[in-house]
Amino acid sequence: MVLEHLTRLDHRLFLKSQGHRHWQRRARLARWVSRTGDGPPYALLGLLLWSSGQPALQGYVQQALQAFAWELPCYLLLKQLFRRRRPAVALPQARVFITPADTFSFPSGHTAAAFVLLTLLWLQAGFLALWLLPWALLVGWSRVWLGVHFPGDIIAGIALGASAALLAGT
Repeated sequence: MVLEHLTRLDHRLFLKSQGHRHWQRRARLARWVSRTGDGPPYALLGLLLWSSGQPALQGYVQQALQAFAWELPCYLLLKQLFRRRRPAVALPQARVFITPADTFSFPSGHTAAAFVLLTLLWLQAGFLALWLLPWALLVGWSRVWLGVHFPGDIIAGIALGASAALLAGT
């Protein structure tokens, strides 16, 4: 019963986000924000930080690799365990702005990856990491705007990414 209530709430929040009169304009911006959370920018960032030769930055890259070694298998396992249908399949009135890379929506991998980086930065730099928080949140919310995730998928991605980073950072 609790799960059904949460699912209904998730559906309502998703549809409310799509009901905004500026949804299409937001979706265009969301596509760009979402791309900053794709894999290649992370790889490029890692190479740049590693090539700096600075031990602190290289340590950050090592921790990120460890965190992603936790996050990615957990992400794939959760996708298969929950097998949550994407909004366009679960809700006939849902609009989608991009084609998702896979079938299931729970959890959001883009959000998990963004929160891996944010949490690791928080562990190393403390409050300095707050400048990255708006970006990480926007990456997650962009996935809702694009019509490929429910808000609950984003929350799960936050928990997964932060947990993986905490495991790697301690």
